[in-house]
Amino acid sequence: MTEVEGTPGPAVVRPLPAVTPHTRPFWTGGERGELRLYRCGACGLLLHPSQVVCPRGDGGELAVHAVSGRGHVLSVSVNGQHWLPDFPPPYVVAVVALVDDPAVRLTTNVVGCAPEDVVIGMPVRVRFVQQEDVWLPLFEPDPWGMPVEATAASFAPLPPSCALPRPARRPVAAGSRRFEERVAITGAGQSRIGRRLMRPPVELAVEACRAAVADAGLTMDDIDGLSTYPGGFLEPMGISEGGVGAVEEALRVHPAWINGGDESSGQLGSVIAAMLAVAGGLCQHVLCFRTVWESTHTTLLREGQLALPPGGRVTGSFQYQLPFGAASAAQWVAQYASHYFARFGASRETLGWIAVNARAHAGLNPAAIYRSPLSMDDYLAARTITTPFGLYDCDVPCDGATAFVVSAVDAARDLRAPVLVEAVGTALDERQSWDQGTVSHMPNVFGPAAHLWSRTSLRPADVDVALLYDGFTFVALSWLEALGFCGIGEAADFLDGGKRIGLHGELPLNPHGGQLSAGRTHGYGFLHEAVVQLRGDGGARQVAGARTAVVSAGGGVPAGCLLLRRD
Repeated sequence: MTEVEGTPGPAVVRPLPAVTPHTRPFWTGGERGELRLYRCGACGLLLHPSQVVCPRGDGGELAVHAVSGRGHVLSVSVNGQHWLPDFPPPYVVAVVALVDDPAVRLTTNVVGCAPEDVVIGMPVRVRFVQQEDVWLPLFEPDPWGMPVEATAASFAPLPPSCALPRPARRPVAAGSRRFEERVAITGAGQSRIGRRLMRPPVELAVEACRAAVADAGLTMDDIDGLSTYPGGFLEPMGISEGGVGAVEEALRVHPAWINGGDESSGQLGSVIAAMLAVAGGLCQHVLCFRTVWESTHTTLLREGQLALPPGGRVTGSFQYQLPFGAASAAQWVAQYASHYFARFGASRETLGWIAVNARAHAGLNPAAIYRSPLSMDDYLAARTITTPFGLYDCDVPCDGATAFVVSAVDAARDLRAPVLVEAVGTALDERQSWDQGTVSHMPNVFGPAAHLWSRTSLRPADVDVALLYDGFTFVALSWLEALGFCGIGEAADFLDGGKRIGLHGELPLNPHGGQLSAGRTHGYGFLHEAVVQLRGDGGARQVAGARTAVVSAGGGVPAGCLLLRRD
């Protein structure tokens, strides 16, 4: 194969898509110098990624259409991390909006110029690179194109589908009883959390489950439901204990209801599903659990004690990302951060206050992985992962398990310290995609946030403590704005200096240190800290008088949120 200026050179070997009859026009059009997409014969809508039906339902047949191959850079990240063995950094990952229809975007590489010269609004044109039977659409600077200013006031390629969602939710019908009123979180438990614990993941899960059941004042004989995320299929990747089957076998619980899978409202979807099952009378006490062992998994891979599943051609949505070196969520999320910076004028310091605040709080949490002080200078000096993210913008892989008991509220009244559920947010108001949605904020934060506030009379000003997902600093920023704690584009002012999000600020954020410093417990850790705070068990990190807590998980594909309160 032949590479071009601005990419790592002839040694690069890209993961390739599995070319199917339906995707073949897109992946082989470059042989004729054409960027090909499907277009609906009835309404003319261009479709990407490749689809087999038009979402408008006009009944038109899809036909292959060669577009101009010109566009503008919508977001950009210069990658500095070696994610793929044969794809060395640095290289540019960008999202390009096509001039034919700016609602159509491609994740790609920008080549033919120095990485630092690629800016948002830059005009580009397609340039194909062949590897085996695939012609990959890269982009290079277009000397004949007109640049576009990337500001909140004016950004020409920003189509309606890229505008900020303003979802309108119907209020709960008068006189109806919300399901949230029928459930409570009665038990919470965690295993030891740490780096390279070298323990079997199901052992961690059982430790957390037993702790949660004991915390609720129940026994395993009382448990009649099991719910988890993401199920057993990702256990070989270090982010599952093996699912319901593995935990049921270890505990010998015989539930009336089970749930497991990754297509839910983020990690919290498994807890919300348990609430629905309890409110519907299927069961009375559901044990929810979530296990990660990424740190040990990585160590075992390096030592040759584990092997990844056999590789092959890439399928599904990843086929439009991995061939361009976009192998990590860091690169996907960095696209949103770069566009947000250009559009609203924020800077790395804006994100830095989230990281510095997390470390300050982690210093008060004996279970946190990283507790040493972190200054803004430390944050800014850290090595680059993928711009604008440095090391401290990214959460910490770890080993550990977290579990909860969700109970019927009537059965919870005599238990130790039930936490009540005020509202949930689960709505999807955007395409389930990493590059076809909002662009300036994480996808799937506005829908759940609006849904949550439609199910309660409480408002953001009533929240005493916020547990917001911070797999990356920018995810927490997106949730802050989506949930209404500050206006859209106003996070820089809200976060400046970090005082508002400190323990004694107007919105204490992640008192346990979040995933940035306490460890990547993948969503469940935030709910655990909410229970700790609402019970008043936070010790040195306790938020005084905490009576309401908002919890979010995900921010990406997909996500959800909860509003909890003390009785």
